[in-house]
Amino acid sequence: MCRLLQGLKPVYSGMPLQRVGGLLTLVGLLFCVIFLIAGSLLAQQSPPTATTSISPAPVEIAPPRRNYPFPDGRSYVYSVEWHLITAGTAVLKMEAAGNERKVTASAESSGAVNVIFPVHDRFESRFDPRTFCSLSIFKHSEEGSHKRETSIHFDYARKRSTLDEKNLKTGETKHVENDLADCATDVITGFYYLQSLPLQPGASYEFPISDGKTTIVRATVDKREQIKVPAGTFPAVLVTAEATSGSLRSKGKVWVWYSEDPSHTPVQMRAKLGWGTLLFRLQRVEK
Repeated sequence: MCRLLQGLKPVYSGMPLQRVGGLLTLVGLLFCVIFLIAGSLLAQQSPPTATTSISPAPVEIAPPRRNYPFPDGRSYVYSVEWHLITAGTAVLKMEAAGNERKVTASAESSGAVNVIFPVHDRFESRFDPRTFCSLSIFKHSEEGSHKRETSIHFDYARKRSTLDEKNLKTGETKHVENDLADCATDVITGFYYLQSLPLQPGASYEFPISDGKTTIVRATVDKREQIKVPAGTFPAVLVTAEATSGSLRSKGKVWVWYSEDPSHTPVQMRAKLGWGTLLFRLQRVEK
């Protein structure tokens, strides 16, 4: 998914709808941008507001606390906006899958974007709920005339990730292996990993995230804010995320507002790039 960002040059309000459509690999883009996804998928800084001193955070995935209530069966439905234009819809959902947890995400273009550059993307990740370590990723992408499927598997015993990709139009395939951390999350499950943390203003977290290649992400809890979205008005905490290593280092930031209650629902997400801002606003939570 992060490959969508490669080779993009700054453009402005005249940005063609084809480019907007490509951005709707949404969930992926948002986390690539964050964990591009991460201060937890860009080059500008949000104003510093936290006054608490932040000590260096260990770079690790922390297992969920005992009896942590995973948000199984909840679907988070978002509108995706670019320059006040509604370009599509994104849906995130977690559910139990035997001894694992499954996270699914989808991106669908709408309106003029769908006519000019239709996007229909599906993403599925599985992780170990005892550790929050991701186990596998599957992506089905349909963006304009491009169609491909990608499978990624994490082998922690060998500390290797394996990526297999197929171009559904040409039949061309690709196989790549990369180094892997002892435990890593992925570009979608990372939202849920942050959701499981205490998220007290002033806190800072660093952890590895992988979509085939591993990047270290730093997430900081900046401040409390009142956020109004179509789903309602929420007291929230603002989390800023940015990549601190690899080719994505210093490429940008993502801001995520989590509701300040035990559920830590991600009610709004924003990613700012040279060519504009993507805004994800919670429409509703389906159960």
